[in-house]
Amino acid sequence: MSNTKIAPSLLAADFGNLQRDVEMVNDSTADWHHLDIMDGVFVPNISYGMPVVKTIHQHATKPLDVHLMIVDPDRYIETFANLGAANLTVHYEACTHLHRTLQAIKSAGMKAGVAMNPHTNIGLLEDIINDADLVCLMSVNPGFGGQSFIENTYNKIKDLKALINRKGAKTLIEIDGGVTSKNAKALVDAGADVLVAGSFVFKSQSPTKTISELKEITS
Repeated sequence: MSNTKIAPSLLAADFGNLQRDVEMVNDSTADWHHLDIMDGVFVPNISYGMPVVKTIHQHATKPLDVHLMIVDPDRYIETFANLGAANLTVHYEACTHLHRTLQAIKSAGMKAGVAMNPHTNIGLLEDIINDADLVCLMSVNPGFGGQSFIENTYNKIKDLKALINRKGAKTLIEIDGGVTSKNAKALVDAGADVLVAGSFVFKSQSPTKTISELKEITS
């Protein structure tokens, strides 16, 4: 369990002090910077685009875990590789040719991830699980921060872990949405490898301390 990664979501950072918040994550026990890219089409919200990602990369000393909540993500694979993304995650629901998309992400030198909305069935990953370095399970409906956690997520983690083991894959399971110190251990016990936390970290009294607590709970 000690290998659990904590990835604070910069969507919840203070954009007036973005460099400060990126450096806080650098100096904390967090493992990755999680970046949510939203286009206002695939999800009903717009977050930030390339100039902000470029700025974050200039100040980040930890890997950028980029989550594309956008239609037609294939158009931007090279762009995000050039912007410094270490992991690039695309939505199952946004990709007509998912296998090809994952191969293109890997060819561009990044780890390839697949994200799934709460209603999307794990069984749909059967044929591509060995091609995905990471599967990001949305534990809230994507588009906005600060939502409450969907309890069925635990069942989805267990189903996904069973699929990964059955296929002999090395895929990491990432949970995004509503992660707190109350459910972190249960998520890891169910099979999660990476926890994304946004509001819970950045809206806390001491974000650095909150990250440490999440790390301790899951170690």
